[in-house]
Amino acid sequence: MSSEDIRVLTSQLAADPSSLVFLPLGEALRRRGQLDAAQKVAIAGLTRYPDLADAHDLLARVLGDRGDLERAFDEWDIALRLDPGHAGSHKGIGFLYFVAGDLQQALGHLEAARAANPEEEGLDAAIARVREALAAGGPAGGGGPGADSYAAVVRSGLEDVTRMPVPASPPMPSLFEGLEGADDGLLLLDAKGLRLAGGLKDPVGAQVGDAVAAHLAGVFKDASRAVRLLGLGGWKSVAAESADANFYLAAPTPETLLLLSRDPGVPIGRLARLADRATETARAWLEGSE
Repeated sequence: MSSEDIRVLTSQLAADPSSLVFLPLGEALRRRGQLDAAQKVAIAGLTRYPDLADAHDLLARVLGDRGDLERAFDEWDIALRLDPGHAGSHKGIGFLYFVAGDLQQALGHLEAARAANPEEEGLDAAIARVREALAAGGPAGGGGPGADSYAAVVRSGLEDVTRMPVPASPPMPSLFEGLEGADDGLLLLDAKGLRLAGGLKDPVGAQVGDAVAAHLAGVFKDASRAVRLLGLGGWKSVAAESADANFYLAAPTPETLLLLSRDPGVPIGRLARLADRATETARAWLEGSE
């Protein structure tokens, strides 16, 4: 990424501090070796999105580059608690386990990374190196056969973690065009808290859809966990009333969430009817884009 690209990302983040643009910006700074700046960007992003696995992964990679492997492990561990299938975190922890000499744990995490991202270059070679070390009865430390080349493969792989670039104001499909509140009060997001369509504005008219989507990732997990623990089966919707607004949550698919927000004078029954229409629209779009 060029210096001009970094300047653009920096300007975008300054204009909208709640934007997820801190992820590609922090990664770009890290790759250029500007670790102080990258760490500041990552930490600032985490203060806004403490439940975003990608943010913890970013900080972990910066810390790893600084040689602070213990804190890097902690950040990757948090990321995996938030998203057990996070490929980059499995890969990072796999490398750290190898360095620590726990080849079996390293193998497990690298295989989990490959399962989450089968197209990731370098993982097959890294896994093969660990298996060779295990088969040869290598020492507990990361000094088994091929240790140097293995470390090089994984370090190189850490530079190429596949992630979707997130612009400051990503163009959203006009999915809900024709529905009431198409770009203000209808929000579609995935299980990781990334906005897929729609939008939400604050009282002064600023777009806050990305920030709300990121925070709702935790709600998504909590709702799923609660109905599972209570033996209620899969959850379909959640309604909430407050003095400022009424909300309605629905799940168009098992991996997506739809939020409707309306003035407190709008009854929940009407929100449910609107949600049904929006949910069908979202489901048809999601199934058609697979």
